[in-house]
Amino acid sequence: MSQSTIQIALLKYNGGGDWYSNPTSLPNLIKFCNENLGTNLNKDYATVEVGSIDIFNYPFIHMTGHGNVTFSEEEARNLRNYLLGGGFLHIDDNYGLNQFVYPQIKKVFPEYDFVELPFDFPIYHQKYDFNKGLPKIHEHDKKPPQGFGIIHEGRLVCFYTYECDLGDGWEDQTVHNDSEETRLKALKMGANIVQYVFTQ
Repeated sequence: MSQSTIQIALLKYNGGGDWYSNPTSLPNLIKFCNENLGTNLNKDYATVEVGSIDIFNYPFIHMTGHGNVTFSEEEARNLRNYLLGGGFLHIDDNYGLNQFVYPQIKKVFPEYDFVELPFDFPIYHQKYDFNKGLPKIHEHDKKPPQGFGIIHEGRLVCFYTYECDLGDGWEDQTVHNDSEETRLKALKMGANIVQYVFTQ
């Protein structure tokens, strides 16, 4: 697949949660990566359902929301096959997703638990260095941001950003009135995730 045909996707899931939140976040991240990493990502992201065979067309899938998530057994199996086959899932807790993420990912990987990634993990040190791990974009519960991963045979297949809310920082400035400094931190960390995925 030539780089110019690479498209990233947003994960559509069942359960009633707002999988579609932050509509301007992925377009802004794609633009930032193309301008600052030299990537040639399709400026339009796709939307793909968890259980769809189309999931295998996208090397990078982003998942977000504030509410309930449910994966059927068939959907969990499809997502597992995608991730074991070389795919990557970034889950960004938009606040309220945490309690639903753990049981659903456990359906996908019953043999694995999320592990907190140390600050020297390569995803924090791509083009941009984040020596203290994830940047804090939105306060929420005033807890420190944490990055968790599912690692299969030495490969990070799922990265979960918690108490951070990168996607809000990727959105248009007028949506949350984040400072330019905060938005830039979020976009740089997002670019690191993209670069990490495409260079492993």
